[in-house]
Amino acid sequence: MRFFKVFFAALLAFIVFTGLCIFFLIILIGKAVTSEKVTLSPNGVLVLETSQPYQEQKLVNPLANFLPDEEGEVPGLYQTVRLIDYAAYDDNIKGIYLKTDNNANGFASNEEIRNALIRFKKGGKFIYAYGEVMTQQAYYLASVADKVYLNPKGGLDFTGFSMQLTFLKGALDKLEIEPEIFYAGRFKSATEPLRETKMTDANRQQTTQFLGELYGNFLTGISNARHIDTATLHGYANENLIQESADALKYKLVDGLKYDDEVVAELKSKTGIKAEDKLNLVSLGKYNSGTDISNGTNANKIALIYASGDIISGESDRKNTIASDNYIAEIRKAREDKNVKAILLRVNSGGGSALASEQIWRELALAKKIKPVVVSMGDYAASGGYYIACMADSIFAQPNTLTGSIGVFGMMFNLKGFFNNKLGVTFDGVKTAEYADLGGINRPLNPAEKRFVQNGIDSTYAAFKSRVVAGRKLDPAVVDSIAQGHVWSGTEAKKIGLVDRIGGIDDALDCAARLAKLSTYRLAEYPEVKENLSRLMKNLGDNVSTRIVKKELGINYDLFQQLKEVQSMHGQIQAKLPFIYKF
Repeated sequence: MRFFKVFFAALLAFIVFTGLCIFFLIILIGKAVTSEKVTLSPNGVLVLETSQPYQEQKLVNPLANFLPDEEGEVPGLYQTVRLIDYAAYDDNIKGIYLKTDNNANGFASNEEIRNALIRFKKGGKFIYAYGEVMTQQAYYLASVADKVYLNPKGGLDFTGFSMQLTFLKGALDKLEIEPEIFYAGRFKSATEPLRETKMTDANRQQTTQFLGELYGNFLTGISNARHIDTATLHGYANENLIQESADALKYKLVDGLKYDDEVVAELKSKTGIKAEDKLNLVSLGKYNSGTDISNGTNANKIALIYASGDIISGESDRKNTIASDNYIAEIRKAREDKNVKAILLRVNSGGGSALASEQIWRELALAKKIKPVVVSMGDYAASGGYYIACMADSIFAQPNTLTGSIGVFGMMFNLKGFFNNKLGVTFDGVKTAEYADLGGINRPLNPAEKRFVQNGIDSTYAAFKSRVVAGRKLDPAVVDSIAQGHVWSGTEAKKIGLVDRIGGIDDALDCAARLAKLSTYRLAEYPEVKENLSRLMKNLGDNVSTRIVKKELGINYDLFQQLKEVQSMHGQIQAKLPFIYKF
């Protein structure tokens, strides 16, 4: 009897304790979710940090108030652009202070922010930039500033662009793992790391071309801002003349060598604040909380649909993933909403599943029959990313967007040698039809099976090209010549007809409004950013596990990610870039 009394008392205590934990957790999260309205004071200087990654949509982390080193709400890229544009006419903001050390953003994303900064300057307000150790992409943003300052003991990287791929073929050979690879498109180089030990001539040719174009855009932007011709700038890099902070000053890439406190003192003087008073620095997050950049309650809407990340089939609640079922639902919602007069699809994707891309293309094609569809391309809109974009009424890209890559591939892995000879594992079984075990990892494909797989690749490639022919209204022979898996810069893509205009999200939005004959409208953004408890817990767990793996693997983390990605591609037809380039 005493046992049961103790047992039930303990059980009751456990239930009460659990209930209290859940209660207090809900209160904490509710407190974190509830955002207080921030009041902005005069003489503010808006602070932008180039090391902050600006993803397509805002990031919301209600647990940030209770966890160290966690970000709260971080504005998305277009949200940041709108905040900069708003600040240009906000009497509370006197200028911008750019903290330009690292840069976590891609080329086209930087172009969006840089163009917004140029517009800000035209409004008559100042921009000061300061960095301790500036990367090239950070300096690209800093170069638009009225004053660019560098730490006297810091440095500026100005050595030009390079790109490196990791090839796994040698390791697979040693492990007796045989990748069986199928592809369509002479330049479709996504499988090269598995089948070659160095870049093929075709891949080297296309990479040299687009890397040179990205670098040319980089030099031109700096040339226009700093009034130094591009040949001279290229000479600085080619001869490695910028080795110390003093060199950056000597060659007029910066305006002075100062410490942070000296820059702050100059900003105080610039804004009329006494030396002993505190400078009113306004973070982007705080400015976002204290500013209303919404465009009212107009009944007419333009749907801005963000499509960022890998394209996959089915559903997913992971960020930076374009899951076909999710996006079909979002596009359909915009298509069936009579108040949505046009759709702007923002694509920032290197592609993924060819089937998922086709499914999303289909839903967008249905929407186009009813209302205008315009595409704005981000850092990447290539392979599957271009597949879903090609049907649009008008396509906008930045000059340094990477796009095209019209081609497909598939791969399977024969692990028989690895299991037999390395692990001592053997396989045996029965089947009811000749090809019932096609795609198994325990044996190589026979010639007939290889033909089946290649036929599927060729059929998917033909379908991809047909979508481009219809969407871009180009001759099939022309599409075939510019397809072949070739990666193009935005500038070149416009020349060959894959893109209509060079411009950013604002330009694409103006186009969508014109096509819909709208003089006024409000923006409706999809997918909705939701942070419920289960997703918060899941994302927190994902973040913790990712950090642990990164810490353990260090510089080998990218290779680990590449191997995981290869594993996930087994047996699926892919329309995908040869991994995401890092410069």
